[in-house]
Amino acid sequence: MPYISITGLQLRRKIYLVQFWWHAIRSMIQVRKAPGNISADAKTINGVHHTVSVWSDEEAMRHYLVTGAHLSAMKSFHSIATGKTLGYTADHAPSWDEVHILWKEKGVELGARKHGSL
Repeated sequence: MPYISITGLQLRRKIYLVQFWWHAIRSMIQVRKAPGNISADAKTINGVHHTVSVWSDEEAMRHYLVTGAHLSAMKSFHSIATGKTLGYTADHAPSWDEVHILWKEKGVELGARKHGSL
């Protein structure tokens, strides 16, 4: 089954918007070319900047997580935003309505990441 990764970030202050988008655009370019990535998309819902990516497996997602533009974004994250993430296996990607609900109800504060099944 594919591995689904959901992230939602909220900027600490509006002044960080340019820095956030610089990292977000570079990371999105990287994810769409990453080995094992099936799909990736982003959307802002109620002020939360969400990404959803679907992977062939968790190992492929983890490799992307700690390389390239995404690694650079992670190093800047705590100074510009707060957020939660959720990773799990499923037979299909969630709808955008489901993304925000899952993120609110089951997301784990970044830095305390948990993985599993829903």
